[in-house]
Amino acid sequence: RWDAMEYDEKLARFRQAHLNPFNKQLGARQHEQRAGEEAPDVASEETLPELAPGEPEFSCAERVMDLGLSEDHFSRPVGLFLASDIQQLRQAIEECKQVILELPEQSERQKDAVVRLIHLRLKLQELKDPNEDEPNIRVLLEHRFYKEKSKSVKQTCDKCNTIIWGLIQTWYTCTGCYYRCHSKCLNLISKPCVRSKVSHQAEYELNICPEAGLDSQDYRCAECRAPISLRGVPSEARQCDYTGQYYCSHCHWNDLAVIPARVVHNWDFEPRKVSRCSLRYLALMVSRPVLRLREINPLLFNYVEELVEIRKLRQDILLMKPYFITCKEAMEARLLLQLQDRQHFVENDEMYSVQDLLDAHTGRLGCSLTETHTLFAKHIKLDCERCQAKGFVCELCREGDVLFPFDSHTSVCSDCSAVFHRDCYYDNSTTCPKCARLMLRKQSLFQEPGPDVDA
Repeated sequence: RWDAMEYDEKLARFRQAHLNPFNKQLGARQHEQRAGEEAPDVASEETLPELAPGEPEFSCAERVMDLGLSEDHFSRPVGLFLASDIQQLRQAIEECKQVILELPEQSERQKDAVVRLIHLRLKLQELKDPNEDEPNIRVLLEHRFYKEKSKSVKQTCDKCNTIIWGLIQTWYTCTGCYYRCHSKCLNLISKPCVRSKVSHQAEYELNICPEAGLDSQDYRCAECRAPISLRGVPSEARQCDYTGQYYCSHCHWNDLAVIPARVVHNWDFEPRKVSRCSLRYLALMVSRPVLRLREINPLLFNYVEELVEIRKLRQDILLMKPYFITCKEAMEARLLLQLQDRQHFVENDEMYSVQDLLDAHTGRLGCSLTETHTLFAKHIKLDCERCQAKGFVCELCREGDVLFPFDSHTSVCSDCSAVFHRDCYYDNSTTCPKCARLMLRKQSLFQEPGPDVDA
């Protein structure tokens, strides 16, 4: 019987301590009270636990308040946790901030206080009125901002250059240029969306680092107009290798990007430092075919063998395109969709994107085009009878196999599209014999008739 009474006593103490974890000393006292005595007020100052030596104190206007830092802050406040509404939580947050500043740097106590601050902010976020929430869509300076639901903390605000704490802060992302910022920074944005510039004026600066000097910028950042100088006073001036202009540290994070002007003039793919605005613009433009290499730098094909091979493959694909457009099987198999990521390859052989040049430099583009070329040629010459029937016979020697305009040993007339053996074509003349016969026929039709013999 004595063992049973002792067990009941311990169980009562255990339950009392866990019902109110912030008043563990009180649980031991209440259990010793008589049944007729009235329990003291648990909210009074006498029943509040004292802080251990060295622990930060959080003062309230009326009494010393225990923040309940050992409580699970992801649940509703229980027991004597007095900071149970928005006003008290905000007061506790401010006091916790002050304590963090007073504690030694990088100390364990300061790290614990930071964790407590995060928990308090989470609790405040849970208790906020739903009517105070930010709108899901914000349109500003052609940016179309959507509120992010991700709780990731690895993002950085493009405006204030600080970390976005997704657990406790509202943040937005522009669907056009992927500009990220806090909700509080939205009204401070001064640069329009880069996507609009890409849509209205899709072209590159093709002069290598066109520097004009800080004096032309009035010694101010080219984007936010903050004062800058090369000496770092009041702010460091950082040059963008793409625009040649200078930016402050908030608008230029020393990001690296490949410069199109250096690629087309020097075949140089070394990444250079660019501003945030230039980085987003180059990222949006990387797949746009806006570079006409034959006009910008025609000598580039004389020194870069990869470009010569790619140009020949693109020309062959353009010669294969008419076969696929008129072939039912090819349309059903959607063979041309093999180049859906590079639609300009089935439209012309002159335009290139920066991504095309990057892939050509690494060898990926040549390999993928060779595979596509082999697949297309196999359909035309082996798999499809309709396409085989559209082959040519050399009109000069009338011998050999059926010829196709994309074969490596053939020559195609640019005027009448007739196909010949390359050796036959150049051995006879540089003029297409079919075109010559057509010309003679036209001349005979318009030639005046001779005198009548009978007359």
